[in-house]
Amino acid sequence: MSNLEIGIYSFPALLLLIFLRVPIGLAMFGTGFAGFWLVMGSTRLPLAQLKDLSYSTFSSYSLSIVPMFLLMGYFATLGGMSQSLFKAAESWLGHRRGGVAMAAIGACAGFGAICGSSLATAATMSRVALPELKRYGYQGGFSTATLAAGGTLGILIPPSVVLVIYAILTEQNIAKLFLAAFIPGVLAAIGYMIAVSIYVRVNPEAAGVREPVPYADRIRAILDVWPVLLVFIAVVGGIYGGIFTPTEGAAVGALGTGVIALFNGGLTWRTLLDSFTDTARSSAMIFFIVFGAAFYNLFLARTRVPQELSNWVVELGMSPIAVLAIILVIYLLLGCFMDSLSMILLTIPIFFPVIMALDFGMSPEHAAIWFGILVLIVVEVGLITPPVGMNLFVINAMDPETPMVETYKAVLYYVVSDLIRVVILVAFPAITLFLIPG
Repeated sequence: MSNLEIGIYSFPALLLLIFLRVPIGLAMFGTGFAGFWLVMGSTRLPLAQLKDLSYSTFSSYSLSIVPMFLLMGYFATLGGMSQSLFKAAESWLGHRRGGVAMAAIGACAGFGAICGSSLATAATMSRVALPELKRYGYQGGFSTATLAAGGTLGILIPPSVVLVIYAILTEQNIAKLFLAAFIPGVLAAIGYMIAVSIYVRVNPEAAGVREPVPYADRIRAILDVWPVLLVFIAVVGGIYGGIFTPTEGAAVGALGTGVIALFNGGLTWRTLLDSFTDTARSSAMIFFIVFGAAFYNLFLARTRVPQELSNWVVELGMSPIAVLAIILVIYLLLGCFMDSLSMILLTIPIFFPVIMALDFGMSPEHAAIWFGILVLIVVEVGLITPPVGMNLFVINAMDPETPMVETYKAVLYYVVSDLIRVVILVAFPAITLFLIPG
């Protein structure tokens, strides 16, 4: 058996381990180690790579941004920022048809700007918005689907942990990727609100109504979200303005949200220790997945699978857009069974060289950024796509009275909104690249 064949056969072996519920990081590491053993005929090289790769992976300065953004999200929750965001959005939108659901979407977008994690955004906002949605007569499936979809904004609107991982894997500028994600993130929030408007018109009984809030209270609610705006401007504005690097910006954001949580009474010695513990646990999980993916991808590079796949695709003579469409469809299918981070780490080393070998009529940097945002959006769709959409299970666990099938039915409106947005961004790359200098 040739090295290339060993590399190709490693894919079904890896997927089998994942379906058998082996942790994704361990599955990728085990497959890569076994593949190295078969290719080299001994364990000497894989053990040597294990030593070198461990240091090179975990000593990466860019990777230190991950725990900082995670800690910022925990502090933001303790600081009550999720409640203030929802109250502000609800005061302006709540009296409209489907307005409380729209407010939940808007609050998720705002919280995603200081969190960077989809699951954390979904879980946090559901604690705040779910009781209000039930209070005003919103059906359970519609409520849970709305919060699951809104949570996906956490990985699209910068800062985004998944986007940081993509930047590290593809050696792209993190700040430029954050900038490119901004307009698609806003479009996502608008698209979800349109989906809410359509849903409540098709299903009038799905949502109740509430009385309008006086304008004085609306202004007061807007003023209450100043800490969120301050942190977002400090972090994102500082990164874009060149005042500090993305890693430094993440540290500034964590410090800022921590201070706000302290003044709001949410940060105590106990909650501080819990935040550090949860951040360490989440970071360790992500870092191990990154390490497993790095080892597996090193094995694939040894078998030349990515290079041969790129050459094969180019020789097919298909248009670049057709190849891109096939790749995005593959992501949609994988999203039904895998989480977003696992998909990024497993597939980017395979698909990225293919994209870079094609001519989309733009610079390689712009093509890499454009592809990254498209991948992020499609991965985001996977988070709410049955049967294994991670956000759907997170929200359903917080509202066990609502049958999962009802959530599945309602979430399809948001999936269609996402697919329409993907088509628009594929057809008009300038929308994604509009804010990128040069």
